[in-house]
Amino acid sequence: MPDSASAVIDAPEAVIPDRAAETAKKPRRQPRYHVVLWNDDDHTYAYVIAMLRRLFGHAEEIAFRMAAEVDEQGRVIVLTTTKEHAELKRDQIHAFGADRLIARSQGSMWASIEPEPA
Repeated sequence: MPDSASAVIDAPEAVIPDRAAETAKKPRRQPRYHVVLWNDDDHTYAYVIAMLRRLFGHAEEIAFRMAAEVDEQGRVIVLTTTKEHAELKRDQIHAFGADRLIARSQGSMWASIEPEPA
């Protein structure tokens, strides 16, 4: 008469589900990242709106609301996307250049990326 330990050892492998194979079959969504635009006093609303329209394709009304939010709250999320795309958009903000309407404006606005909370 076999004991219970040998019965488990002698069990065919097909009975034990392969969890790794099951999860490998399911496509996984890439983690999402926010592109965050930070406020400063060296850029006008016109600059922010023009930048958001050109770089992100936002409609003028949405760009204006984002400009107002960054002015009032100190930051605004302008896009949520994959990490690579977020890094590209952050870099495009950094390369957009100075605001020609303000003499003290020395360069672009500041942006960062952060993971979207799960």
